[in-house]
Order: sequence, then structure tokens, then C-alpha cells
Amino acid sequence: MKKLIAITVALMIALSTAAALADTKITVSGTGEVRVSADTAVISLGVNARDKDVLKAQQKVNETIAAIRTALVDKGVKEENINTDFINIYPLYDYSGDQEQLSAYNASSTLAIKVTDMESVGALIDVCFAAGANTLNGISFSASDTEEAKTEAMKKAVADAKKKAEILAEASGLKISGIAILSEGGVYSYQNNIGNVYAKGMDDVMEETAEDTGTLVQSAKLIVSASVSITFEAE
Repeated sequence: MKKLIAITVALMIALSTAAALADTKITVSGTGEVRVSADTAVISLGVNARDKDVLKAQQKVNETIAAIRTALVDKGVKEENINTDFINIYPLYDYSGDQEQLSAYNASSTLAIKVTDMESVGALIDVCFAAGANTLNGISFSASDTEEAKTEAMKKAVADAKKKAEILAEASGLKISGIAILSEGGVYSYQNNIGNVYAKGMDDVMEETAEDTGTLVQSAKLIVSASVSITFEAE
């Protein structure tokens, strides 16, 4: 009788151990990235002017903005791709005396210029500054089609998660047998470099003629990133 009980207990332990092993789960996260070339740029630049007369300050800005618009249209930029981004007017005070004194007004206006010819971005910035622009806030880059890149990024994220799970399973003496739960963490894109703009320095000017100098723009690579969380079954 005791022998039968011992065998039964041993069998139960074996079955419970096998069930526990069968229920083993390994949860990991995975990420994947794909880089795509930007095909659209939005230039943010404008005019800043000061005058003791607020209307004159505003007039200076308006006249220069109009000149910039004309110069851009003459270079082939469509009017619908030249939009007002920001307008601001504020007073400036002199605090050198006993009392604050209004010294001038600062007026500014910023344009958002959409460009799809990546090779012309730097030249168009030069056109704007030649027409009177005196502020450059930066350039944002984007890609019109990232669907293929998103798909590839998700595949890489899954592969990354699977690789991690296999490493953990092997280290634990287990083997991946299937997937219990798979959830998407999200897919998004961002710029690898923001505002890749610079004016040629003196060394460049010495090496090239004056006609070749100007603003150089290297369009940013966009990074499309995906993440997943996967719970693997292991045995």
C-alpha cells in the first residue's frame, strides 16, 4: 500500500512539473528601425524689425515679407506653398534710468515655405535673405510615403523580440515553442538630424569662387521606428 502511495505521489509530482514547464512564458520587447530619405522640407524664416513707431516697424516687416514672397514665386515656388507661420509685435523698454521708458517696438513675421526639391532648399534660403529676410528658425523634413518603411520596421521589431526570447530560453535550458500574446507598441517616425543647415565658412570660400558660396542644406534621414511586446511559450 505504501509503495502504491509513493508511486502515485511521484506520478503527481512528475505531472505537475511537466505542466509547470508547459506553462512557462517568456515576455520580451522588440524594436526595429528603418531610415528613409526626406522628400519634403519646410523652411521657417522671416523678418525682424524695430522702430519707435509701431506702425513703421510693422510696415518694414510687411514690405520685406512681400519682397520675399515675390522672390520665391520668381524662383518657381507656388504661392500656396508660402504661408504665414507666426506674427508678433512687442514693446522694448529702457531700464537704464529711474523709470522704465518705452524705447521701440519689435515687429516680426515668419514664413513657412514648403519645398519638394531637396536640391533647391539652400538656394531658396539665400534668395529669401537676399530679399531681406534676417531670421532663420530652422528646417523640418518629412517623407510623403513611409508605409513600406513602417512594415519593414515592424518586421524587424518582431525579429528582435524573437532573438531576445531565444537567447533567454537557451540560457534557461528551454526552447521556444510558440507565441501566446503579441501586441504592437506603436510605429512613429522622427528626424535623425534637425536643421542640417550651415553657411560656408572662410575655408570653403577660399577654395571656391564667390558664385559657388551660399547656404548648404543636407536633408535629414527620417527614422521610422516600431516596437512590439511578445509573450512566447517555452518548454
